[in-house]
Amino acid sequence: MTNGSPSRQINDGVLERPKPKTTTPKLYNVVLINDNYTTMEFVVTVIEQIFQKNPAEAFQLMMQVHTAGRAICGIYTYEIAETKVHSVTELASAEGFPLQATIEDDPRVQE
Repeated sequence: MTNGSPSRQINDGVLERPKPKTTTPKLYNVVLINDNYTTMEFVVTVIEQIFQKNPAEAFQLMMQVHTAGRAICGIYTYEIAETKVHSVTELASAEGFPLQATIEDDPRVQE
C-alpha cells in the first residue's frame, strides 16, 4: 500500500544516552617573586612547607628565585593555586617578610 509518503521503520534497538564529555581542568603556575628582604632560609622553608618539596628541590627553587627573580613552585588547578598563594602571603606576613606569590596561566596547556 503506497500513498506517496515515505515508509517509516520502527527501530527496536535500545536508545543510548550520550556519554558526558569530561574535560581536564585548566592548570595555573604558582610563581614566587624575589625581593630584597626575605631571607633565603625562609624561602626554602616556604617551598618545603607549602609546596611539599624536598630540601634539595626547595634549595634549587630558592636559588632560581634569587638569581632569576622568580620561580614556578607548582602547577595546580585555579582553586588550589589560589590557596597556595594565600598560604605564602599569610606565612610571610606572620614572619614579617614581604615574599609574594602570583598565579599565571600555564603556557603548556592548550585551550
